[in-house]
Amino acid sequence: MARNRYDMDEVLEDSFDYGQLKRLAGYISPYKKKMAGVIVLMLSSSALTMMIPIFFQRIMDLYIPAKDMNKIILVSLLTLLIACYSAVSLRFKIRTMSVVGQSIIHSIRSDIFAHLQELPFSYYDDRPHGKIQVRVVNYVNSLSDLLSNGIINTVTDLCNLFFIIIFMLICDARLTLVCLCGLPLLAVVIVFIKRRQRRAWQIQSNKQSNLNAYIAESINGIRVTQSFVRERENNGIFNRLSGNYRKAWMHAVMLNFTMGPSVDIISAITTAFVYVLGIRWILAPDATLTVGVLIAFTAYIGRFWAPINTLASFYNSLLTAISYLERIFETIDEPVNVKDAEDAVEMPPIKGEVAFRDVCFSYEKGHPILDHINFTAKQGDTYAFVGPTGAGKSTIVNLISRFYNVDSGQVLIDGTDISKVTIRSLRSQMGVMMQDSFIFSGTIMDNIRYGNKTATDEQVIAAAKTVCAHDFISQMEKGYYTEVNERGSRLSAGQRQLISFARALLADPAILILDEATSSIDTETEILLQKGLNELLKGRTSFIIAHRLSTIKNADCIMYIDKGGILERGTHEELLEQKGAYYELYMSQFDFLG
Repeated sequence: MARNRYDMDEVLEDSFDYGQLKRLAGYISPYKKKMAGVIVLMLSSSALTMMIPIFFQRIMDLYIPAKDMNKIILVSLLTLLIACYSAVSLRFKIRTMSVVGQSIIHSIRSDIFAHLQELPFSYYDDRPHGKIQVRVVNYVNSLSDLLSNGIINTVTDLCNLFFIIIFMLICDARLTLVCLCGLPLLAVVIVFIKRRQRRAWQIQSNKQSNLNAYIAESINGIRVTQSFVRERENNGIFNRLSGNYRKAWMHAVMLNFTMGPSVDIISAITTAFVYVLGIRWILAPDATLTVGVLIAFTAYIGRFWAPINTLASFYNSLLTAISYLERIFETIDEPVNVKDAEDAVEMPPIKGEVAFRDVCFSYEKGHPILDHINFTAKQGDTYAFVGPTGAGKSTIVNLISRFYNVDSGQVLIDGTDISKVTIRSLRSQMGVMMQDSFIFSGTIMDNIRYGNKTATDEQVIAAAKTVCAHDFISQMEKGYYTEVNERGSRLSAGQRQLISFARALLADPAILILDEATSSIDTETEILLQKGLNELLKGRTSFIIAHRLSTIKNADCIMYIDKGGILERGTHEELLEQKGAYYELYMSQFDFLG
């Protein structure tokens, strides 16, 4: 079922949808006034600096021959003032655009994270978590320079280029034409590398994604790695993925750096022609060009190719950003298959009757997991699901919470089709403890309170006592305020399950779902826990999945799930009397323990 594993590249897009740039513009739009102010300021600064070569021309051609020191000093002071104004403008631009750029980055990252919160389990079932993480962090960060500097620089440099050409034409139209002859050569270079460059950055992002996915997987599985002495093999896999990333990055950067040298070479060629022709015209008998004009013009040549170089860098950044934008918006556009219907209503207070009406479900089309399941769970009763691994037990309880949509049929609670109510109003009335007892970084108190933020400390402690977690928590250095690491690495598997148990119970749910809730708890603790649960389960509709049949002997109804359906159902005693699949399962455990 999994796709896009760490050793599988994601699909490359042949053509870029320029509508993605429009979407990016939507994030930029709230800051357009600030950006417009920066552009006006930078353009005024650029317009003033355009006067400096003219000042030098007048000094060379007029003021020095006339030995007019007053005007030379005046022009020098004006040049100094213009330089100060440019420095202040640049500082304002850097500060403003840094804030704007990071604000846009924050908005994009917030949107992608918020969307990830809504995506169904099926999305996470299909993808390595490292590949999801790289989109939220690395890919979004890669847009930072483009948004902070690239856009403003491009607009101002385009305007500067227009101003420079006007001033160059004012100086000498002939030399301007010589300078402009280099632009067709640059256009040829751009056309040549455009497609190759975008494809190279797509491949690089794939290799980065693969590497990130493997790093995340390796960190999560480090205990298994060291237990089976797999460090050397894992290092080999890492080096291969890292080598692929390095190779892809080097190829992309090589194409990226083609633009800068190309601009420099074309600039050098055109500048050489300008000097050759300019000196020739100065030395000609009719002297159609002055030294001051040539000096002013050569100053403009540097200014002419500088914005073109910046535009080339922006073009490179844009192509790089496009490859990341595709992945970012692809994630934001990922359909939320499990979502509220347009006419969804709030789920009324749940009493607890649950019914499956001809329910069919499959994770992958053509591979059914549940085939026409029918049962009714009465309010306040306890129901247990048993059967072989992969039979669909966890799938049934996941459908009750609507973590997946059914292929056909209905799941009803108190006669209400759960597909017709809002997901929040449904799940907020349920307590769920899954097979993976996930512990978040923070205090034990915060972890238990995770599902009920309004619970008091006393209520948290009462829930912990009910599930027999209070004693081991009290013995920790700070009790309930002891800090635990991500995934609860400081806790044993049994302790993590007890904390998760307390978290589920604290929500005071009308429907309680326990998926392998006691699988990591020792027998002695299980006996103590069972006493508290027997009281807690009264008045609630509860669904329990357990491989240890001792934990479900008192259930009101036990269902044996296999081959996509309910093969047997009844109480513990009734099923033993039938001497069917449940009887064989029970006797196999009895023989194993005996």
